[in-house]
Amino acid sequence: MTHSVLILLLATSAVAASAQSPAKPSAPTATAPKPTATSAHPAQATTGLKLPPGIPPVTGMMKTAFSLKYQDIKIGTGADAEPNKMYKVLYTGWLAADGHKFDSTNDHPRAPVLDKDGKPVLDADGKPKQGDPQPISFPQGFGRVIPGWDQGFEGMKIGGKRRIFIPWQLAYGARGRAGPDAAHPVIPAEADLIFDVELVDITDLPLPPNHPAMGTLPGARPMGGAQAAPQVPVVHLAPSAPQAPAAPQAQSAPTAPAPSTQPQAK
Repeated sequence: MTHSVLILLLATSAVAASAQSPAKPSAPTATAPKPTATSAHPAQATTGLKLPPGIPPVTGMMKTAFSLKYQDIKIGTGADAEPNKMYKVLYTGWLAADGHKFDSTNDHPRAPVLDKDGKPVLDADGKPKQGDPQPISFPQGFGRVIPGWDQGFEGMKIGGKRRIFIPWQLAYGARGRAGPDAAHPVIPAEADLIFDVELVDITDLPLPPNHPAMGTLPGARPMGGAQAAPQVPVVHLAPSAPQAPAAPQAQSAPTAPAPSTQPQAK
């Protein structure tokens, strides 16, 4: 009996000692990451846009309404595409939605090839041989073509080729353009366009008739404040009303939409 009581007392003491001994520390847990310091510029934190001193920051998501994109297919080796010059360009234009070609200088009438006596050279079928496609000419930077063309040649060199992706806001706007014939189909409303262009040449803008040689250049602002447009013949592409077929020497270019429909680039 005494022996059993002694064993019971020893077991009770062991349990009590175990209960009083401190628990072993558990494995260390990963330290929670420290909070990132808040940027002093909320606008920079939201949009990544660094503002210059003096402009108060604002919060909000930065969005792009529309933008011009391009791919350089071939880098030219000639002179740079200077602004406010006369550009000579070969091009083909497609509707971005379905790839339908609506115009190309390859499809414009070509002058026949002449021999040394000025007579047409005949091909194997006995028909007059046609010359190379002729570039169209337009004054860059004066709104005589769609905004995507006024902006799309920046950074090019003569001899360069580029594919330009033009959103409808920089093309024919919300109303599009009607075509004069089957060779120039309708450009739908809000139609994004794709152009392959080749910059053939750049020349100075011609002076208007009776213009003094050392006077105001085309595009300068005269005393009245209005901007003088260069006096150059540019035939409209896809006009709103049908026109008679152009003569072989006629040229066409993507023209700007009417002022009421032409959106303003932001």
